[in-house]
Amino acid sequence: MARRAPFCRAGYRVIECSLAVHDNNIAADGYALYSAGPHFHIYPGQRMSAGSIKFKARQSIEQVEEGSDLAPRFDDRGLITVVTTDAETGELLMQGYMNAEALGLTIATGEAHYFSRSREVLWHKGATSGFVQKVRELLVDDDQDCIWLRVEVTGGASCHVGYRSCFYRRVPIGHTGDVELEWTDTEKVFDPAEVYGDAPNPTKL
Repeated sequence: MARRAPFCRAGYRVIECSLAVHDNNIAADGYALYSAGPHFHIYPGQRMSAGSIKFKARQSIEQVEEGSDLAPRFDDRGLITVVTTDAETGELLMQGYMNAEALGLTIATGEAHYFSRSREVLWHKGATSGFVQKVRELLVDDDQDCIWLRVEVTGGASCHVGYRSCFYRRVPIGHTGDVELEWTDTEKVFDPAEVYGDAPNPTKL
């Protein structure tokens, strides 16, 4: 049964994983109700302020496309797609996902938070590397199922491989047979081994 996210003992609001918002999950006050799911880790010392962020339930096409309500559509895994670009240059830095907690924290703190599908954890971008993404603008698309972050990156890198952007290779167009990737950036901003140490690589085969 759907229920509101509880408060944990530390007073932080905990928002669950399975946050697929269904049309019939509408509270009397018009806010979305979420399905129960596993809780995510709250980092020690991190002040959880996402509890003040409320997403409206999706009640009509007009509301979603033409209204001023923030009523994001999370998929059946409780996630919404995020594209992140440099606020100054427009360069595409990365593509990721947020659950409702990550979106709430991003709005509340002004720093990008994501949900890692490979590690299945909430993560504050830059918490380990120091390459924090300061959000200059957060936009939502027409049907509110995709987020666009325009950010300023502390340290100048957003890719865990060490490059400025996660998109450092291009696919040649108009070829047949085997496709060989072409590098668009060959200079790393940092050495991942020095920054992450023995932490597991998030890339899965």
